[in-house]
Amino acid sequence: MDEHLKYISTIESLDIRTMMEKYGEDVWNYAYFLTRKHDWADDISQDVFFKAFKHIDSFRGQSSIRTWLLTITRNTANSRRRLAFVRRTVGFNARKINRAHPSAEQQYMEQSYSNEIWDKVMQLPVQYRETLVLSAHYQLSLEEIAATLHISLGTVKSRLHRARRRLSDLIGSELSDATN
Repeated sequence: MDEHLKYISTIESLDIRTMMEKYGEDVWNYAYFLTRKHDWADDISQDVFFKAFKHIDSFRGQSSIRTWLLTITRNTANSRRRLAFVRRTVGFNARKINRAHPSAEQQYMEQSYSNEIWDKVMQLPVQYRETLVLSAHYQLSLEEIAATLHISLGTVKSRLHRARRRLSDLIGSELSDATN
């Protein structure tokens, strides 16, 4: 009963501005990971919040609002992908480095390394990439990932393992190429 009251008070306290401020960046970043296009991520993000508020009464509270929004994001991106409009693009707006005052050289090296890693992540097939991103970047539990992607827990575990292995292989092959 307490869980139901918590759910109702959470829904009632939400307004579009609050939801967009709290989850907007996560929704946009996830949309970008799925599509690799800035303009599509913008469109998908807008669609997600429109759909969320249009169907807020369908939110059952079985997951967090964040998980629900990421599920809507994935479904919206998949719908667009089925229409064959998505093309690969280069680049990724890496996450900000939150340190007191690192040197310019240190900032450059960290940014460069981060960009290289994300470039490798973007080379993974979408099924591995989205599982890895939900785990590493959004820190969702395996159960939340399964719920978001509508797949079994075992499938999440195998995709995550394969994604990490492929990413390790990609990074390892780059290092061996650099030393030769």
